[in-house]
Amino acid sequence: QVQLVESGGGLVQPGGSLRLSCTASRSISSINTMGWYRQAPGKERDLVATRTSVGSTNYADSVKGRFTISRDNAKNTVYLQMNSLKPEDTAVYYCNAVINAWGNRYASWGQGTQVTVSS
Repeated sequence: QVQLVESGGGLVQPGGSLRLSCTASRSISSINTMGWYRQAPGKERDLVATRTSVGSTNYADSVKGRFTISRDNAKNTVYLQMNSLKPEDTAVYYCNAVINAWGNRYASWGQGTQVTVSS
């Protein structure tokens, strides 16, 4: 299993920026995919952005052009840079790590960090 610790959540005004961090308990070069998901009250948990160990990225349509996912292998950390934030971005954001090995898919989740966009 992989332990994931998120940080960087908080309150920000519409149009503002915030950067989330997720630090893993093992080298992220050995993790196939790391990413971010979010869940608002009464809604399903949805994909926000993912990044593979070789740099391929995937973004939800609602955040394309505003959010950027990146990695720092030396720090075992993945980031989510969020710009031009909107009230509808308000949610609990969860870090995710997926390892495909031994014929199975292994997924780990952080405990979540609250992001609130409000004036």
